[in-house]
Order: sequence, then C-alpha cells, then structure tokens
Amino acid sequence: MGRLDTQELVIDVPGRASGRVLNLCLAPGQRWGVLGPNGAGKTTFLHTLAGLKAPRSGEVHLDGKPLARLNRRRVAQQLGLVFQERQDGFPATVRETALIGRHPYLSPWRMEGGYDLRIMHAALARMDVAHLADRLVSTLSGGERQRVAIATVLTQSPTIWLADEPTNHLDLHHQTAVMELLAEQAAAGSAVVMCLHDLNLAARWCDHLLLLYPDGEACWGPCSQMLELSALEHLYGQRLATADIDGAPVFVPVR
Repeated sequence: MGRLDTQELVIDVPGRASGRVLNLCLAPGQRWGVLGPNGAGKTTFLHTLAGLKAPRSGEVHLDGKPLARLNRRRVAQQLGLVFQERQDGFPATVRETALIGRHPYLSPWRMEGGYDLRIMHAALARMDVAHLADRLVSTLSGGERQRVAIATVLTQSPTIWLADEPTNHLDLHHQTAVMELLAEQAAAGSAVVMCLHDLNLAARWCDHLLLLYPDGEACWGPCSQMLELSALEHLYGQRLATADIDGAPVFVPVR
C-alpha cells in the first residue's frame, strides 16, 4: 500500500510570503481531513501532494522516494485525485469517462479488456450511476457528475486517495455514501486525504486533521486532539456551539 510523506514542505500559495513547514506522514489506513477557510491553501496542498504543483520548498515522498523523480505512470497507478472542479474537453459518455481510470495500466494503443470493464461497471454501480452509463457527462447534474468523478478514481484503484471536496454538489444520502466509500478504502489499506468544508463530516469520518490558516500557519494531529472548540473558532473566525450526537461531536455556528 502507498504512503506519502512531506519533508520540510512549504506549499506555494500565491500572494503569501511564507508558510508553516509541513512534516507529515500520510500512512495506509488513515483518513486525513484538511480543514480551513477559503484561500487557506487546501486545494494547493492537495495538488502539491499529487505532483501537479511544485512546492515553494521541500519535497513529497511516495513510498520513500521523491515524488518529482518518479515515473508518472507509476504515480498514476498509486495516486487518485478527485478534483474540486473539472472541465470536460471532449464529449464523452459516463462509461467512457470512468474508463479513463484504467489508462495508467494500459500500454499505448491497447484497448480495455474484460477485467478493466468489470472494475468500471462495479465502480459505476457503487456510486449509483450505472443507469447513466450511456449518458454524455455534459448532460448530468452537478451531483451526478461528482459521483462519476469518484467512480472514475474508484476504477483507477489507487492506493492513495486525494479528494478535493468529495461531497461537493451531493445530497445528504450521497454525501454519506461517498464518506462510507472513503472509509472503506482506508479500512482496506489505502491512505485517504480529503479537503472538506463541512466540519461535521470531518469530525465523524476522519481520524486525523490538518488545519490550514490563511496566514500560512498549520497544525495537525489525531481528531481527538484537533477538534478543540477554541482552535476551530480561531480557524474559521466564527463562534461555534458543540454537542455530542451518536458518539461524535457536532459543531454549529452561532452569532
């Protein structure tokens, strides 16, 4: 299973002069939530972990080796990224889009085989979009398109999930289904890192948290240590009330 480590990492957020050095171990089986207000650098952090954006300093290591020096096909076989927003450059059906997840495993000009198709169909069914397989993705609602994006990464079968707002556009039922899927991936040995705006989803589904502040400061650790009311109020600049529901803390903004 894959493991990501950040060594003396400073993410490069435009307009920010400096930032906290991040030395993190994102290990198999862990579910990390990344929290912070708009502009704090959550998406930048995730893209840096994926190797899509260079850090200001430091390195990301995949299984002990510098990510920037690894073959991109190998990286794509291990890292799956759910983007917050996406642009569909060409007309494609849901089935064709999900099959993109198998591309890291195919040699040039090789078509998908029966094994690839079985993985894809199982992923579409898991995300409740199998009935949309022949639809063009451009005709889908935002929530349907998000579930297709997650099904595409599920088809990819990565050992590390990097999910930027994975519950974006989703109704409550499908939010729960996605969080259950990510928990299952972690239980099976994958490392899961997700940027979230919903503090309550993070409190219920994550076991580690990284808090990113607008000024570049950061703190991290197990949820049991990070879900401290005054720290979260400082993070968001918002007073919060809290209660325990079904064994997990719930946070509500108050005036």
